Amino acid sequence: MKDVSQKPDSLRVARATATLHAPAACIELLRSGETEKGDPLKTARVAGILAAKRTDELIPLCHPLPIHRADVHYELGETSVRVLAEVQTIGPTGVEMEALTAASLAALTLYDMLKPYAEPDELHIEDCRLERKTGGKSHYRRTLAQARSAAVVVLSDTVASGAKTDTAGAYVRDALMEAGFDPVEYAVIADDAAVLGNLLQSLVEGGISLVVTVGGTGLGPRDITVDTVRPLLDVEIPGIMETARAFGQKRMPFAMLSRGVAGYVRDTLVLTFPGSRGGASESLAATLPGLIHLLETGRAGGRHPGGYGESA
Repeated sequence: MKDVSQKPDSLRVARATATLHAPAACIELLRSGETEKGDPLKTARVAGILAAKRTDELIPLCHPLPIHRADVHYELGETSVRVLAEVQTIGPTGVEMEALTAASLAALTLYDMLKPYAEPDELHIEDCRLERKTGGKSHYRRTLAQARSAAVVVLSDTVASGAKTDTAGAYVRDALMEAGFDPVEYAVIADDAAVLGNLLQSLVEGGISLVVTVGGTGLGPRDITVDTVRPLLDVEIPGIMETARAFGQKRMPFAMLSRGVAGYVRDTLVLTFPGSRGGASESLAATLPGLIHLLETGRAGGRHPGGYGESA
């Protein structure tokens, strides 16, 4: 099964439809709600909602999801009924299969309740399809539309001395390249406030769009990154690293100890990630969609963003 643990939660909505064709007399039974098995529309609605909530039991490769809302509605024609199922969740993966399952099961329930009143060739289900979905990769992009420059600065005495190989910063560098950043500079320095301050000043003066530091966000005596970066910020954006910590906290209880900050130094967006491979990768996974949006619509893109959602 595909690992979705690194995908951030988002509001996801899917709508699916299925159409049952039936004789006009059967459609009138749907309107009246009078069959020997009860009211077909009400029964099928319940069946569809239950099917959406139990899709992971019916389809082996589906991830179990908390279904926050599921509903089934109908459009009645002269010789057909169109089933419309909409499902909503907040999670790391979408609810397309839940919506399709709800529409299919509701249509099958109608078929079952109407079959005593029609010949077998007079009832058939067709055109089961996903009409729309929102949320996730299709709604919140994780790749730049146009390349922007970035730099990854690793702060570690042991890596700078050659005693240890960097994996966290290298991961962030490669992931930013995959997201469309180009060029992506990469540097490893010791935990030295003066060296970091001078390097940041040079990168900002060079007009770089994004700087991500990796390491030095903890509580040790050599963790100087946050104390060096925070005074340089012209505009602090607390929500960026709050999001990273909340995402990490669901996966590792020590994420709450990261002091990371983020914001603009002039027109350069600066983020401070933890130095562990897990902490850095989770921080990027949590924040990348928001970073893409901010860089393309905000300060570095020539306009100021209008809060979350669409730009003002």
